[in-house]
Amino acid sequence: MSMEFWVTSVIVTATPGTGALFTIAAALSRGSRAGVIAAFGCALGIVPHLVLALTGAAAVLAASPVAFQVLKWLGVAYLVYIAVGMWRGSGVLASPPDSDTAAPSSGATAPDSDTVAPDTGPAGPVRAPASPSPGRVIRSAILVNLLNPKLTLFFFVFLPIFVDPTPPDALGAMAGLGLIFMALTFGIFALYGFVAAWLRRFVIGRPAVMRALDIGFALTFVGLAVMLALTQR
Repeated sequence: MSMEFWVTSVIVTATPGTGALFTIAAALSRGSRAGVIAAFGCALGIVPHLVLALTGAAAVLAASPVAFQVLKWLGVAYLVYIAVGMWRGSGVLASPPDSDTAAPSSGATAPDSDTVAPDTGPAGPVRAPASPSPGRVIRSAILVNLLNPKLTLFFFVFLPIFVDPTPPDALGAMAGLGLIFMALTFGIFALYGFVAAWLRRFVIGRPAVMRALDIGFALTFVGLAVMLALTQR
């Protein structure tokens, strides 16, 4: 395995994109656990693209304008869907609406969990809205990468560069490189998530800041959707 593969893979995975942004947003809104779950989902979202590249089906996507456009516009629609959810404060990445009730006391750290202290009302405690389940976060993260046709074309072009096509185990070598790329994706995205979760401690008790972050991420996802819409094969 060449050093060029490692360097290129690290640069590609560390470059902020839709998956990295999704992981950061999840960690900022829900904590490090949600960030790790999102990173795992993004890594799983690579599997279909890797399979397409290994089976040669990626060539169909590269050669078929219709297939590419269908997958691309599905990806655009999903990014816009995420953006709308964050803007409205109701999506899988939206910050807890009553995060101010979970504000830590001076010198303490914010809880790294999805639970929020309940409010009390005339009829007793009022439960906070349920947080997205781990399964929902994983599904959303998978779709973020699954509906990105650029990943299929990337693997179709990227992996063969580092594999000698003559040996009989060339397919296995490509699969091995793909799995390493997935592991790097998970590791780097999870690191982004831990950093974001650490920063979360300083904003969790400030609803206005959390709301501004939601809006900022929503606008960023819209921008990524526009960039994907303008992508050509």
